[in-house]
Amino acid sequence: MTTTARFDLKMDAEEKDVIAKAAALMGTTMAGFVRAAAKEKAQQLLERESRITLSQRDFAAFTAALDTAFSPNAALQKALAQARQQVRRV
Repeated sequence: MTTTARFDLKMDAEEKDVIAKAAALMGTTMAGFVRAAAKEKAQQLLERESRITLSQRDFAAFTAALDTAFSPNAALQKALAQARQQVRRV
């Protein structure tokens, strides 16, 4: 691994002891253990936060909205007409 950034961490003696024992059990260094654990936890958090969870009622409303025919309002119709005038298709 090539080190490109540094992150310093202070912890109390009890935390250090627990991490040192866990790292030894895994056959790695404390730094390697902390790095792997932090990355795993961060990935779990990012994955969880990137999902949208809907209730059954909200999902039904969402799918109904997708299935409903779309009709543009006056402002969108005006914008589309302006775009057609400005954009030439070859």
